[in-house]
This record gives sequence, C-alpha cells and structure tokens, in this order.
Amino acid sequence: MTERLEDFALGKKIIKEGGLQKIGVVGAGTTGQEIIRLAARKGLEVVFVDISEERVQTVLVRIEKQLDDKINRWGLTQGEKRAMLSRIHGSADYSILKGCNIVIESINSKKKGTSLQERKEVFRKIEEVVSPKATIASNTATLIISEISSVLKHPERAVGMHFILPLDHVKVVEVVRTYQTSDESFSCIGKFLKMVERELIEVQESPGNISTRMIVPLINEACAILLEGVADVVQIDKTIKSTTGLLTGPFEMADTIGLDKLLKWMDNLYNEFGDIRYKPSPFIKRLVRAGMVGRRVGEGFYLYKDGKRYQKPGNVQFLGRAVSPNR
Repeated sequence: MTERLEDFALGKKIIKEGGLQKIGVVGAGTTGQEIIRLAARKGLEVVFVDISEERVQTVLVRIEKQLDDKINRWGLTQGEKRAMLSRIHGSADYSILKGCNIVIESINSKKKGTSLQERKEVFRKIEEVVSPKATIASNTATLIISEISSVLKHPERAVGMHFILPLDHVKVVEVVRTYQTSDESFSCIGKFLKMVERELIEVQESPGNISTRMIVPLINEACAILLEGVADVVQIDKTIKSTTGLLTGPFEMADTIGLDKLLKWMDNLYNEFGDIRYKPSPFIKRLVRAGMVGRRVGEGFYLYKDGKRYQKPGNVQFLGRAVSPNR
C-alpha cells in the first residue's frame, strides 16, 4: 500500500515566523499539554520540562492518546500525528530548553495559596539555560508578571500570557507587558501567536486580566443558584449557553479549568480586591476537598467517561452523587 506525501505531513512547507524555531514549556499539566500540541501542530519544535522523567513519559503517552482521539474524530491524520510527535521532546532537566526562542512557564502547583515563589524559582532556572535574547513568559491568570520576573537578571525579557481553555475553541490569548518588557520580547510573543493562529489581546497588569475576572463571578453565581435549588447543573448550563452564546456553561467551564485551579484563582482575586464577587463558593470548596476537581479526574460538577460528559444522578447535599461520598 502506498501513502501520500501529505500523510507524512511533508506535503506542506512550514514557514517559520521571524526566525522562531523552538518553543519551550515548563509544566505539562492540562494547559501545558494543550500549548505543546498547538505549537507542534503548527510546525514548531517543542520541548518541555516536568518534575521527573517518569512524569515526562506519562505526559508523552497522554499527548499521543489525545492525538489518537482527534484522529478518531477525523480531526487529524496518522501522518500529521507522526509529524507532531517527532517535534515534541521532554525532560526533567532544564538544559533541554537551550536554543528556545520562547519559554512558557505553565506550572500547576498542588500547594495551597499562591504559587508566586514557585514560579519565581522556575524563572530563575529558565534564565540560567536560555540565551540572553530568549523571551520568558508566564501563563498565569491571577498573578502579576512584574512580581514573578523580579528575580530575572534581565526582566525586560518577561511577558505575561493567559491561554484560555479549551485552546481548540478559544482563539484569543491575553498578553501582559510589564513596564520593563522590551518591544523585542513583546513582538516575539506576537509572532508566536500569529504562527499558532491566535489573536493577541493586550491587557494592562491586573490580577485576573479580563477573562478570569468575568468568569469567576459567573461561576460563583451559578453555584448560588444551584445551592438555592432554583435549577440543576444541566439546566443552568443550558440556559447560559442559549441566552449568551457562550460555547460552555459555567459548570462545564469550571470542570474544564479544574476546580482546584479555579479555587486558587478565586482566593487570589478575593485577597487582591476584597470583593465578595470573587469569594469562593462553599460548594466549590467541598468538591475540591472531595477530590472532585473536574474533567481531568473524571468527576466534578459532571461525570466524565470515555471523553463524554454525563449528568450526576444525586443531589447537591451529596455533591451530585446518589449517596454521600463519605460512605
């Protein structure tokens, strides 16, 4: 059997924008993996760093499975999958980042409270191995990039970014330049986003940017409506999608983000602004404490199995389960 040249993803010439060749990602959680796939599909070499070699192998397996899922939905060919995987490499050693034009920090801390100090340490390690001209970005929703980049010898290379999930559907990226960010670093991020076909939305430094400050009150109010017994999870999501044009309802959105990450966003915004709109719903806290943090673990406001979402059978008292999760 013969295969077309296109099946090996060699039929199209890949044009690099402004000399961008290699992108680095530190932290290959849910968002990190989506950034890796997005860049690799657009022809960029992508290297990533995670906490251990065992974790690196787990990430590579997950990425391959995600690509297989796309093939099953006719969103990708076998040739494109092979080409993408050939461009992706991971390590627990930061030296793999040498030669990167851009490195994006996208860690997902499991600790309570802010991840500011951890992100600073990641920035230090990145700067030790990349060239003086490399741009260092942080994918953060509620932290201030000026504070993270204060540890850099060259803070002018730092840029804030916020990729909004799901990346396949959201075509904009919030980008923050500090008072020190150079035009060259900001332009480098612009070229990268152009390559991956995403629109750059420049925002001023403020915790939550645009999207998170809008999303958090929406999800909190949806939880209040749920706890009052006005409507159930599915009814609330359907109503919001139908009346606003949003692709996902507040509970679908929360499960996609991850309730543990969402809770940190809420805590950070509430601590920063002291506004009751950002105070975490007690229902979200209960779900996080029970380990029901959303899609990635198979349960949050909904149940997830084999890539499909299902309504939970129980009531609010038992976190949507038919019986108490403590029994």
